[in-house]
Amino acid sequence: MKTADPLAGKIPVSVITGFLGSGKTTLIQKLLRHPGMNRAAVIINEFGEQSIDHDLVSNSTESMTLLDNGCLCCTLRSDLQETLREMFIKRRNGEIIDFDRVIVETSGLADPAPVMHTLMTDSLVAECYRLDCVVTLVDGVNGIEQLATLAEPVKQAAVADRLLITKSDLIAPDAYAALEQRLRDFNTHAPIHRVLQGEIDPALLFNVGIARTTAAGSEVEGWLADKAVEQGSGLRFRAPSGLTQASHTAGVTSFCLYFDEPFDWKVFTQCMELLATLRGADLLRVKGLVNVAGEPGPIVVQGVQHLFHPPLTLAAWPSADRRSRLVFITRGIARETIANLFGAITAITPA
Repeated sequence: MKTADPLAGKIPVSVITGFLGSGKTTLIQKLLRHPGMNRAAVIINEFGEQSIDHDLVSNSTESMTLLDNGCLCCTLRSDLQETLREMFIKRRNGEIIDFDRVIVETSGLADPAPVMHTLMTDSLVAECYRLDCVVTLVDGVNGIEQLATLAEPVKQAAVADRLLITKSDLIAPDAYAALEQRLRDFNTHAPIHRVLQGEIDPALLFNVGIARTTAAGSEVEGWLADKAVEQGSGLRFRAPSGLTQASHTAGVTSFCLYFDEPFDWKVFTQCMELLATLRGADLLRVKGLVNVAGEPGPIVVQGVQHLFHPPLTLAAWPSADRRSRLVFITRGIARETIANLFGAITAITPA
């Protein structure tokens, strides 16, 4: 009997983050004016740098504002879990618009990891929503200094699926290139886009995550972006454990591990559980496809620090390449450390 797709009907959530003054609210205001965004709901922090343009307001309640272009603006005044639950219930009851995506704007000093944790650990939230992507804005004028001296913007950029450089019209081409390279140093997999006055095509920022178990080809490759890792390093390995790695900034490192042989699922979970137990705080982000013996398609894994999404099996492989591949973004963990851990546990675990 055919089972229902576990991702069916889940509302995608995009997290917009970036350091103070990077232009998050300007970007969101411009995004919400696009016709295709008229069923979006945006959650903003009550103490944000600036509010959504209230010239757009049509009508509102104490915490939710309906904008005249059809979007819903919700002020975060309590836990994110409570806000997401309340929004879903009101949507189901017809009290607010039938929104088809959620945008969460973090404060400039916020670590995006807790937002991602919420989507993984709260069972009621996870039943209704799924993480689509993390978008990080980087100030083109001040980004180099911020990344060199502050921890928050480094982590915000490191965990991103998409990186947006703002105010690029205010800096020289060589300064832009230097900032782009700095970002590449510790986040090889995330595409980088230039943003002027908050203008960007929404298609570049949304529908990044895997939305169905039948996803294939470019849908999966765009989410994982493992090809970007290989192309960025100029290396391709055919050994049992292939390694590619970017250089590091502030101890943050990006690399991809490849495994030619299928895993026993129990062995793979032992490896990841031990890694999360020993170094979970420094395991900033993990995502990948795992070839598990006996499964027709890859198992999708993704985690943030010591927490992982429930595994999801795709109906088929997106390409002829059946290697397991795991993209890691870590803080102070060398690629060899993780590769050796996998090798040791695989070697001592009975077949």
